[in-house]
Amino acid sequence: MQEQLPNIKDISVQELEALIKSIGEPAYRASQIHQWLFSHRVQNFDDMSILSLALRKKLATQYAIRRAAITKYCEEHHDGTPTAKYLITMPDGTSVESVLIASGERLTACISSQAGCPLNCSFCATGMMGFQRNLSHGEITDQVFLLNEHIASRYGYGASITNIVFMGMGEPLLNTANITEAIETLSNPRYNFSLSRRKITISTVGIIPEIESLADSAIKTIKLAVSLHSAIQSKRETLMPVAREYPLHDLKHALAGYSRKTGQPVTLVYMLLSGINDAPEDINALIKFAKSLFCKINLIDYNAIVNIKFKPVYTEKRELFIRALVESGLQVTVRKSHGASINAACGQLAAEKRRHIPEELH
Repeated sequence: MQEQLPNIKDISVQELEALIKSIGEPAYRASQIHQWLFSHRVQNFDDMSILSLALRKKLATQYAIRRAAITKYCEEHHDGTPTAKYLITMPDGTSVESVLIASGERLTACISSQAGCPLNCSFCATGMMGFQRNLSHGEITDQVFLLNEHIASRYGYGASITNIVFMGMGEPLLNTANITEAIETLSNPRYNFSLSRRKITISTVGIIPEIESLADSAIKTIKLAVSLHSAIQSKRETLMPVAREYPLHDLKHALAGYSRKTGQPVTLVYMLLSGINDAPEDINALIKFAKSLFCKINLIDYNAIVNIKFKPVYTEKRELFIRALVESGLQVTVRKSHGASINAACGQLAAEKRRHIPEELH
């Protein structure tokens, strides 16, 4: 019977408030229950000792409390720095991958927002999986809590996640409501785990309506990263089919509006692909696109993916690319690749369910 009940962690705060009202309890009980679920991380209603026994029994007849679990774990060490990949299984059996990256004193959790992805970007293994479903806000926060618990057990209880990036499986801005609620929970200053929103980054392919909404939202102090990968419209469409719906001209306008409203720079993520987006015309297009924006450019290397035959850009040509951007006055960072040997690097997450795709764009 318990297995047939819905997971109370999957309902929104508004739904929880409506539930409490429907059973004649005072409104503040909703925030108490939310705190027991997401701060104290209780696994049954009996542990919610602040609630009356009658209320706990009512909740238990309508809902269950379930949590995700780490079902596989692997780790890579590069220059003494560990990167760990976790296969996380949700209560209904759906699996996603999350990654933990250590760098100096930073421990960054790379979190998934969807199981699979519907966007089919040509360089990304997640798109090869197809799309299963959006993750609930409870499933999103569970990833963070599970990784943080693993850190504490492995490295000592003083260790904790310092940064969160929604750069795992899926497109976060196709699941904005659950991402927003998860961020509000993860940044709640009254909770046992609380992270400044300035330490949280959402990475998007450029879902323009959601970028515009984000600029006016309660979580607008988070950081925004946009997977650009080409500033030439026809080329970007080939790499990222979603660019047909959200063209570069409109994306640029949305990003300018986002920075104007929030006062925050946007990070333009650009994956260098040999013979695809590394020519002088690509550099000039990127400079033209970025010059009028409040932004920085984050260059990343392509990571090898089964059945996708792109190649990274060799060092000398990459240095020329970087130099041209810097000399134009743009702020440029080069992100080191972490976790490539365990398929945990950018574009490689696929919950170990890869399928063959036809060769294209070569």
